[in-house]
Amino acid sequence: MKEQFSLRTVRKKIFMISKLAGFVLMISYFISIRLPMEEDVSFLLWVIFVILLTILIDYLLGRFISDPISKICEMAHRAARLDFSKPCKVTSKDEFGELADNLNKMSENLQDTLAELEKANRRLEKDVQQERKLLGERKELTDRLSHEMKTPIGVIRAYAEGILDETDEGKRQKYSEIIISETERMGMLIETLLDLSALENGAVSLMPERFDFVEFVETIAGRLLLDMPETDFALEYELPAHKVFVYTDKQRMEQVLNNFIINAKKNVSPKGILSLSLVEQDNMLHFSIYNQGSFIPPEKLPRIWEKFYRDKNAKYNGSGLGLAIAAQILSMQDLEYGAENVSDGVRFFFSVPVIK
Repeated sequence: MKEQFSLRTVRKKIFMISKLAGFVLMISYFISIRLPMEEDVSFLLWVIFVILLTILIDYLLGRFISDPISKICEMAHRAARLDFSKPCKVTSKDEFGELADNLNKMSENLQDTLAELEKANRRLEKDVQQERKLLGERKELTDRLSHEMKTPIGVIRAYAEGILDETDEGKRQKYSEIIISETERMGMLIETLLDLSALENGAVSLMPERFDFVEFVETIAGRLLLDMPETDFALEYELPAHKVFVYTDKQRMEQVLNNFIINAKKNVSPKGILSLSLVEQDNMLHFSIYNQGSFIPPEKLPRIWEKFYRDKNAKYNGSGLGLAIAAQILSMQDLEYGAENVSDGVRFFFSVPVIK
């Protein structure tokens, strides 16, 4: 009850203004009729006073009632249009001020809620786009896998029928070896594809460790390039004479090196040069492998990292997954990599930070 009749309430302000106006009006009337002047003049003065009093009351009512109501209505209209750019500026300590404060708080809460809804909407749109992308990739993967399987399955079927019809034991043995080879090829294709899919979807985690990258490259390059006497190219290499340590996933980097080296080995021209280098510079270790041979058309360079990409003019038949896996592994570690046409061949490269 105290708060209801406080001078800070709108009800009390109206009550006080009306009572004060009535009191002043009565006093002014009694004063006017007792003034030592003609009755008409005193009445005229009283009328003027009443007019001035009415203007004053109108001003007070406007200041304490009409203006706050107008500001609150304006704020409500803006809120209905979701326009929260301006707060409601009613500073009185009465119900209007309290209502304005509540409207401002409601406006802030609505702004925060709308901002959260906007973020959620963007996340939802991103998730939908990602889902569509995954569905598209899945369909593409299924189509490409079906296409890739047709050849080995056709070969297996043909030679299986040949075994049934062939009486020569030597030929039957040869057909069996071809079937086994094609079966292994299918198995490797599926295994590689599953590995790439796991890398792309984040289903596997990298396991970095500290190791000497120079010895690491020597071992893998030696196995793939030096231990094969049937090679038909000139090998050049440049490696640091000291140990250089890196911190990365050793097993996955072996996949990268295998794919880069095998790709260069398959594409080097007969009697051409295959050059491998490992250079330490500015706390980075730069690996590159160059094969003398045909250029990659500039417009096709970005596509060599795509799944199942194979150049129609390639002289070998691969799965088209090796470079895609290498690119995915390097990207997961934020390592710079690329390929470029240089001199009379192609150079593949990547860089890895050096640690002590």
